[in-house]
Amino acid sequence: MSSPLLRPPSQMLAYLPDAKAEPLAELLAAFANSDGGTIMIGVDEAGKMRAKLFPEEVESIVRNATRLCRPVIHINWEQMEGAQGTVYALKVARSAELHSLQDGRVLIRMGNENRPLGGDQIRQLAATKSSGDYELEAVPGATRDDLDEAVIAEYIEKRQVRQKKTFSGTPDEALREIGALDSQNKPTVVGMLLFGKNPQQFIHQSGFVFVKFIGTEPRGEDGLAGYGRREEITGPLARVIERAWQVIYEEMAMGAVVKGLEREEITEYPPFAVREALVNAVCHRDYRLRGRRIEVRMYSDRMELISPGGLPGFITVDNLVEEHFSRNPRIVAGLFQWGYIEELGLGIDRMIEEMVQRGHQPPKFKDQPHAFTVTLFNARERKAAPAGGAWSKSMNERQARALTYIKEHGSITNRDYREICPDVSPETLRLDLTDLVDRGILLKKKKKKDIAPRS
Repeated sequence: MSSPLLRPPSQMLAYLPDAKAEPLAELLAAFANSDGGTIMIGVDEAGKMRAKLFPEEVESIVRNATRLCRPVIHINWEQMEGAQGTVYALKVARSAELHSLQDGRVLIRMGNENRPLGGDQIRQLAATKSSGDYELEAVPGATRDDLDEAVIAEYIEKRQVRQKKTFSGTPDEALREIGALDSQNKPTVVGMLLFGKNPQQFIHQSGFVFVKFIGTEPRGEDGLAGYGRREEITGPLARVIERAWQVIYEEMAMGAVVKGLEREEITEYPPFAVREALVNAVCHRDYRLRGRRIEVRMYSDRMELISPGGLPGFITVDNLVEEHFSRNPRIVAGLFQWGYIEELGLGIDRMIEEMVQRGHQPPKFKDQPHAFTVTLFNARERKAAPAGGAWSKSMNERQARALTYIKEHGSITNRDYREICPDVSPETLRLDLTDLVDRGILLKKKKKKDIAPRS
């Protein structure tokens, strides 16, 4: 059986053991409105066959399901032979249109579930989709010769490892499959960004700038204008990520602790948090915005990663952890297959966890119309972070902020929480704290309206 059956349901993978039109229509709409994905029909996530289906039956079910979507969703599907019989893989591409069901619901894919959107979220998603699919636009003046064969070969090799499946096609077939070449064999924007010999020659804004300052302000020594180090990084996105990480790693302060007889190196910032922020900046920036590149500004007390373009679609700072929507789904898919993204949709919560577990403040997220900034602070608290078990489940940035407050003050009240999250509704904050209590991370005191860490 092919490798998808070895993976659990996720942001881009679903199983439909009992083939019925209505639940299939919901999955089609959710995937098309999000980043696309694969639906396995006739089998559950354990690889167990539920019913024997013939191609004619699947074709009929798919046809009926697509008719339940407005507008109709176009898909590709293929048969896959396994030890127990035949299953069917439906490939759903992210759509440039907004799709609803017959009853008016608009669904998106969130983790391994389909979730309906509300009015404002629907309008925000529709506005994002109406801007067109920039990734698939042909790059003026570029030819197939402007793509790097070595980088393409590396991508195909890493993709085979990720999928546990040999790719039998030609390099050009792989490129067309992910949208890197158009029907005229011309490089598209995503093709140039991922595989170009010199992408910045055609897409000038796709470079990266690193600047290190001496203190906490953008100044050099003695308060004069300047910086301690400045690097401009160019190349295809995989090389940009690698070189940017190398530069940041070189500039981070290092420490060490001894555990038993072994010495463990401690970096100024948790490596996963830095790499996640870096990869997100590269994946999700708005490449249509000219004149601005991704910037990393390192100060003595913090590091700022600034990505041109605000948050896409229905994503806000408040729902950043729970929701997932990509401005550039083909870039995301390419870097996922390359191995730069561990699991789609699960990075932000782990970034927060890594920072707080190491005794740092939670990352600070700032959304502006033309830029999104992630700030990582390097100051460590003297008190130990909560035990690993308390962080085994994801939490949002507000909840992490609440736990940081509790570490400093011993407890938190509803009023305290409203003061540190002034732009969030009281009901949302109440649900945040209730969730932490339900999960055993916090203990609610009965005599006072305080919440304290569970001992």
